[in-house]
Amino acid sequence: MKKSILLFMAGLLAIACRPSGENLTQYVDTHIGTGGHGHVFVGANVPFGFVQLGPTSIPQSWDWCSGYHVTDSTVIGFSHTHLSGTGIGDLFDVTVMPVIGEVTYARGTEEDQNSGLWSYADRSKEISVPGYYSVPLTRYGITAEMTATCRTGMHRYTFPASEQAGIVIDLLNGGCWDATTASHIEACGDNAVKGYRYSKGWADNQKIYFYAEFSRPFTDLNIHSINYMPLYAKADFKTAEGEQIMMKVGLSPVSEENAKENLMAENAGWDFDAVAEAADQEWNKELSRIRIETADETARKVFYTALYHTMIAPSTYSDINGDYRGSDDQVRNDKSFTNYTTFSLWDTYRAAMPLYSIYQPERFVDFINAMLHIYQEQGKLPVWHLMSCETNCMVGNPGIPPVADAILKDFEGFDKELAFKAMKESALRPDRGQNFRMEYGYIPSDLHKESVAYDMEYALADGALAEAAKKLGKMEDYEHFLERSHSYRHFYDPQTRFMRGKDSKGNFDTPFNPIHSAHRANVYCEGNAWQYVWLTPHDFEGLEACFGGREQMLTKLDSLFIVPSYLGEDASPDISGLIGQYAHGNEPSHHILYFYTMAGQPWKTADKVRQVLSELYHAEPDGLSGNEDVGQMSAWYILSALGFYQVEPAGGEYWFGSPLFDKAEINVAGGTLTITALNNSDTNRYIQKITLNGTPLERGYITHDEIAAGGELVIEMGDTQTKWY
Repeated sequence: MKKSILLFMAGLLAIACRPSGENLTQYVDTHIGTGGHGHVFVGANVPFGFVQLGPTSIPQSWDWCSGYHVTDSTVIGFSHTHLSGTGIGDLFDVTVMPVIGEVTYARGTEEDQNSGLWSYADRSKEISVPGYYSVPLTRYGITAEMTATCRTGMHRYTFPASEQAGIVIDLLNGGCWDATTASHIEACGDNAVKGYRYSKGWADNQKIYFYAEFSRPFTDLNIHSINYMPLYAKADFKTAEGEQIMMKVGLSPVSEENAKENLMAENAGWDFDAVAEAADQEWNKELSRIRIETADETARKVFYTALYHTMIAPSTYSDINGDYRGSDDQVRNDKSFTNYTTFSLWDTYRAAMPLYSIYQPERFVDFINAMLHIYQEQGKLPVWHLMSCETNCMVGNPGIPPVADAILKDFEGFDKELAFKAMKESALRPDRGQNFRMEYGYIPSDLHKESVAYDMEYALADGALAEAAKKLGKMEDYEHFLERSHSYRHFYDPQTRFMRGKDSKGNFDTPFNPIHSAHRANVYCEGNAWQYVWLTPHDFEGLEACFGGREQMLTKLDSLFIVPSYLGEDASPDISGLIGQYAHGNEPSHHILYFYTMAGQPWKTADKVRQVLSELYHAEPDGLSGNEDVGQMSAWYILSALGFYQVEPAGGEYWFGSPLFDKAEINVAGGTLTITALNNSDTNRYIQKITLNGTPLERGYITHDEIAAGGELVIEMGDTQTKWY
């Protein structure tokens, strides 16, 4: 191993040997979630950065959405953008590959290494820590290192002696379903290159501009075009044994000039180790917003890796000068906020957004402002927004709950009247099945796919909108949307005690099988009747009434966890992490465990939460039970490990479960919230008593205002199944 890497590793070792708690990046294992269906990003980045610089493998299947899977050691190059935890692949923009000798300009196939640029990576020597990544490329004898700032990526390649060394810029190979639509590459003197890549994929009109510099002049720049489109550029060098060539790349969604400005502002020099150290410090600063005390080192690793995963996205999407590309493809300038993209809202409105409102309050406001700008540009709040493009992925109106939540939690720094207008207009658009809902009072199954899922998500969003209207004194709107939030009741069948599809004539669909799930093809979305009957966190009492009372509902809820986990032949792979028919690997189930606390049986919540925390999260590559889903899976773990969870996605009531750690300190808007769990253990998992600042808390939840104010939350634990409220 080269001297520079040894020195860098020595620095990492020194960090790891500091007293516990001083440097938290040592507890992050970036490989958690790289196996199974986790789909997490591996590489170099900084918190919420535009750049995610890391290896991209030859895509083989759905599990390669992030560009990396633990089972695969192929590398087609190191791409500057990646998604983390999604179920659809895109990005992989501006891929860079160091090479030796003549190469074939193509992605290639694993059957023939000469079919493309790709090389096997020596994963036994791979180093992956927050802000830094390194791996040897066996085909070329090159060791690749990389680090990042918010808008730039930095590479350091250690070459063997060669008359034919090169660094290739690849604008052809995008992520999985993505394809280049236009491109440009040109030399800027003898040590710089600029260009752009336009592409169409999940994001159907994506534009990325770049400006790259090399640490020494290249002897030549060979541009390779396909069908008259410049898609590859190879910078040629002659290298001595062990010689290092560095490269740094600035990105922009706006222009080549802005990409250069971003590079000069964030990474003007050539001190690779200093940039890597700064990235580590930035990660450590953000991770230290939540500090835990526990003797369980594995749980500590899982926790801080989860916290790390919540900060890969949303991603910064504005230049250093305030320019950004809007959803209407127009360039705008606004320095009053930082614009963001990668809003996986069907997932993240449930736990990630409420978590950000606690430990990232400043960024949470920027997220809301970014969403309001998207509304002004495209006429509705984002659904699943990526790189200026609305993908409309998944069901319902998931942009409404976080915006409503910000209003209900009294956040400042955004226009509340604009926010309400955005929510209301989004809720009243006659598209994506809402037209049928307005006509029939529900979405009929014979007129729209995934009708139950769409309608129940719309109802949930309407509930959040109603509460925001009430908060703002708009009582007519409150009454209207409150009534609409009950539309889910059309689907409840008292005979089967499930939510069932109903046609336009008011008849339940037949035949009916509560376990049946056809991926994106029946009345549910990535789920079945067992999972969707509980998707009413905004109207808990209404659901109780559907069942005929609390006792009957609890009987049904108990059954959820003990019925067989069989899903049928056509089930979505997203339905995973099963305990009975409870599916923790997919988001519609995430609130269900806390219904027990809401129903007066908190010990059952404690049992189930501890089971999920210990069995469905662990410190291995397959340590996630489903897609990371852009931070949602990890956010559930963080909140639940701290001891509470916001069941209704807007409103700020966090219901208690079972805190995993002896002590936690959270940096909040009002200072520090200290959570102390006395006598805590696996046996003593049940809450006996709670005090907040010395006063007994005789209810099953804590409010956002109480959390944000800081103070002392003391939770007495024991082995007695009891109700303290």
